[in-house]
Order: sequence, then C-alpha cells, then structure tokens
Amino acid sequence: MSAIYIDQAIGVDAAGNGTINRPYQTLAYAIFATPPFEVDNTVFQIRKGADAEYDVPTQSATKKAKKDAQGLEKKRLKAEAEAKEAQERQERREKRLEESRKVVLLEDVSLPTPTKAKIVSLERFRDQRVRVSGWIHRLRNQQEIMFIVLRDGTGYLQVVLTGQTNKTYDAVTLQLEASVEVTGTLKAVPEGQTAPGGHELVVDYWKVLGSSPGADEAFTNRLNEQSDPSILADLRHLVLRGETASNVLRLRAALLSAFRSTYAAHHCLEVTPPCLVQTQVEGGATLFKLDYYGQPAYLTQSSQLYLETCLPSLGDVFCVQESFRAENSHTRRHLSEYTHMEAELAFITFDDMMTHIEAIICESIDKLLADATSATLIKSLNPNFTAPARPFRRMSYSDAIQWLNEHGIQHEAEEADGNTIKDAEGKPVMVPHVIGDDIAEAAERQMTDIIGTPVFLYGFPAELKAFYMQKMPRKEGETGPLCTESCDLLMPGVGEIVGGSMRIADMQEMLAAYEKEGIDPTPYYWYTDLRKYGTCQHGGYGLGIERILAWVANRYTVRECSLFPRYGMHFKDTQRCADYILEVAWSCDSLSLSTLEDRVHPDVGFQIPLEIFPCWMQVVSFV
Repeated sequence: MSAIYIDQAIGVDAAGNGTINRPYQTLAYAIFATPPFEVDNTVFQIRKGADAEYDVPTQSATKKAKKDAQGLEKKRLKAEAEAKEAQERQERREKRLEESRKVVLLEDVSLPTPTKAKIVSLERFRDQRVRVSGWIHRLRNQQEIMFIVLRDGTGYLQVVLTGQTNKTYDAVTLQLEASVEVTGTLKAVPEGQTAPGGHELVVDYWKVLGSSPGADEAFTNRLNEQSDPSILADLRHLVLRGETASNVLRLRAALLSAFRSTYAAHHCLEVTPPCLVQTQVEGGATLFKLDYYGQPAYLTQSSQLYLETCLPSLGDVFCVQESFRAENSHTRRHLSEYTHMEAELAFITFDDMMTHIEAIICESIDKLLADATSATLIKSLNPNFTAPARPFRRMSYSDAIQWLNEHGIQHEAEEADGNTIKDAEGKPVMVPHVIGDDIAEAAERQMTDIIGTPVFLYGFPAELKAFYMQKMPRKEGETGPLCTESCDLLMPGVGEIVGGSMRIADMQEMLAAYEKEGIDPTPYYWYTDLRKYGTCQHGGYGLGIERILAWVANRYTVRECSLFPRYGMHFKDTQRCADYILEVAWSCDSLSLSTLEDRVHPDVGFQIPLEIFPCWMQVVSFV
C-alpha cells in the first residue's frame, strides 16, 4: 500500500504532494487529492508537528476528514462548472462580437423626420418619432433586448433596443456613461409597467457619440458606493453624474431662484459687489491675501460694506456672491469658499430685521414646497422635511448661557492664550458656561437639536463681535458686558445658517470702533462717509447657501452642497497631512490620539480631514 503524509504544522495542501518531503497539511485535503478508488488502499500518516512521530489517524478523524473531502470535491466541481460556463460565455461573447462587426445600421429615410428634443419636453411627442441625445445612466442587456436609461441633464428616459439595433458592435460593447444619439418612436409604457415620464423610446436608429471604457477603467470600477471620501473628492467631476449629487445641485438652483423671487416680493434689489477688496469685515486672521498690481488686496469675507453703500440710492438690496474665509477648518459645516447671500435694509429696527430674516426663509421654503419639481427633489433627498413653524423662537445670549448650564452642556476650559486645559490623563477639562464665553459650535448645535426648532440667538457681547455692530442700549442699573444688536439663526441638525446685526449709524461711534480695533480708518473713508452724508438706522445679514441647502436636503456635510467644494487639506494637500502624521508616528515610542494631539503641526490641525481618515486608521493600526 502507498503512504500519504500529513504534517499539520508545516504541511501545505495545494502545493503539497503527500510525500514525506512535501506533506499535506490536512487529512481532508489528502483524501480529496487521492483518487476515490485508491483511498481504501492508501495508508495515511499524520502528525501534529516536526517533534511528533507519524501515525495512522483515528477512526473518528478519518470519518470527519472524508466528509470534509466530499465538501472539497463539491467545491471543485462547482468551480469547474463555473469556469466552463465562463469559458462558454466568453466564447459566445467573442462570437457575438464577430457577428456584430458585420451588422451595419442605417437610418430608414422613408420614416417620418424625427423631432430633436430634450427629455424634459418629450411628453407632447408621444407616438411620434423623436431624436434624443444623452448619456447611458443605466444599462440592462437581456440578449435579444436591451433596456437603457438615458440621461441628458433635464431628465431620464427609458430606451429600448431590439432586433438589428441591439446587434451592432456598438450595442455589444456599450458601457455606462457613453454618450449616444437615439432615434425612434416614443410610446407610453404598457399598463402595470413603470418608466421615467411614463413612456419609453423604441429605437429604430442610434449611434455612439462618445464611447466609455469597460474593464478596469469602467465607470463603476472607478466610482461606487464603497468608494472612500478621498476618492469621492478627487472624482467629484464623476460624482456629479449620480442622481443624488445632481438632485442636490438642482435643488440648489431652485433654492436660489426661490430666494430671488422672495426678495423681489419684498422690494429688495439684487446687486453684484466685488470679490477683490482692500478692507476686512470679519477679522484679518481669516483673510486670503494677494498682490493687486503692487498693492495688498484680499478675497472678500463679506459684501456687507458695499451693500451698505447702495441703500441711499437703491433702497434695500441683496447679493448672491462668493465669500472666502482662510480658516483651516475640517468640520462638515465649513468651506473656504462658499456662496454668501447677504442683504442690507434701511430704516429698520433690530426686531424688524429678525422678522425680515424669518419671512425671507419661510416664504422661500414655501415656494420650494409649492413647486412640483422642487418639492419632488426635496422628497427624494429628505422625505421627512417639513416647513418650519413660525414665529421662530428668540433666545438672548444670556438666556442661552443659562439654558446650556441647566442642561449640563459644558465646554473645554481654556488658558488666557486660548490653549485647552487638560487633566492628568490628557483629557480636556470641561467647565460650565459663563457670561462672556464665545458659545462653541458644538454647544450651539447640541442646544438647537434638543430644542428641535429654529432659534434666533441674539444679543452677543461686543467683545465677541465685529467692530461695525450697533451696541444695545443699557437698561438702568444693568451690569455685565456691553452687548450688540446681533443675532444668529440656528437650525436643528445644521447649526448657524444666518448671522446678522444692526450697523453703527453714528460717525463718531464708528471712528471710535476703528480705533478700539486698531483699524486704520483711511481705507474705510468711503464707509465712514455713509455716516457723514445722511446716516440712518440700518442692518443686514448673511446666509450661507450651502448650509441652508444641507438643512433642506438633509446632507451630512456642506461639501455635498457645492459644485466643487473648496476647503483646507483638499485633494493633494491630504497627502501632506498624511505624510506629517506618519512623521509624527515614527518619532513617537507609542501612538495615540493624545500623542498626535500634542505633536500636531499647526498647519495640519488635529481635526483629521474625512479624506485621510483611512490613512489615519492605517497609521494607528500599523504603528
């Protein structure tokens, strides 16, 4: 009898041959690899390791191994069948490809001349011949018939290829995202069936305008639901082709249209202020500086100052303009460039301004929900969305401090220079809020989410706000910090979406504000002149379009609400951040969150961007 050797320690199943020099690892594989008619005449020798002697396996071990060997045989037969099927499928495909090269599709000139149309306007052309161009959004091939969902930016259309139209080389090799021109008769779908628009195009002639690759370069291989955030960021140009991303942008357009309509109803005129400025609005630390023909200039933080100049000639005004903040922040609510909708109103009170903000937002949302197209977009993105109830709750800054403390919401203690105070374990020391604290974003959002409705937070201390904000008059006997006629509108799930204030109307008070902030009034001569030539009580506000869109569309981050979002550590800069984390990791004896927090580079920031989170996790697990 022949002998087969199994060494459970150093043996190898697939690469072994059962000899004493190349033993198998498992008894089951040894039985599986032995021809069935030889199993009963074969002596199996097994040992647990090099220090043990080979011996015959027990009867129970042999019985179990034979059962496992049967399982291995079933897997082999299945793999063999699958390989055969794949081979046959490949042969059929090659045969079909060869046959498809012989098919030449020509347009039948005896048919009615087709009408060229966009998908959105097709309904009136039912039972007529039309020609439509677009991109392959979905593709389902059933041998004799192919179903395509075509996308042209205005809608989706089901396209049906049968007969010769489905046998051409282009049909056999068609891939997602190819651009095509299809011609045929538009038919209502049969009762009980569904399709976009309730109709489908039965094609009699079509052609590829721009092909799309398959295999490794196929669209779904480059981008799919499992793609990590860094891939989604770098392939934003392809992400936009998806239904969700494109619906967000469509809703953004509808939102802007609704806002413009509402402003027009309130007799506010749209103007277009410059993006290149020589003055600051929100503080020099967040300015993008550049050289303007030898003079210092900045990308605007806000168009507010320019809007104020329009009041005496144009009345109440608004703008939709890009603003820029040089904040290296990686939260889901911040962008370095964002669409800023701002308005300035003359001859109003602080109460008037908050009422106006509430009206503009609520009336614009009502317009969106009243329009069938935008309402459908909202329903698809945020099925549970409802218009906010009016009036909005108003809460003073001091009441907010009290509310936070009553609900146990604390903040990190800070030293005089702004550094976080930590305990012996390296954890931030948490303390209650006090009057004078700048309420952190996290605390604001937690409060708003608990309240569950929009909240106007108003009356912030002057020390926390910009120089141009009007101070609140003190009541008799009132102490504490001097507060401003300023407000933030907070929305559940998003946080602050609007910031506004009354502006200082008195020229001398404005000059004093310049001096207190150490601002040279010379570049602001034109802004000061507004107080010199017929001043008035006025105020204004700014609304972040991406933030309000994130609220309406229920998006996790404002980055989804911008065409091509700009923010710190984006694209190739993520590699710089990842390289630095690796540098820190290798220089530390042990790696932990607190270690990196202590060693982090100021240009990188401890808030790890979404894009490099996979890299971060790899570093932590590797080191």
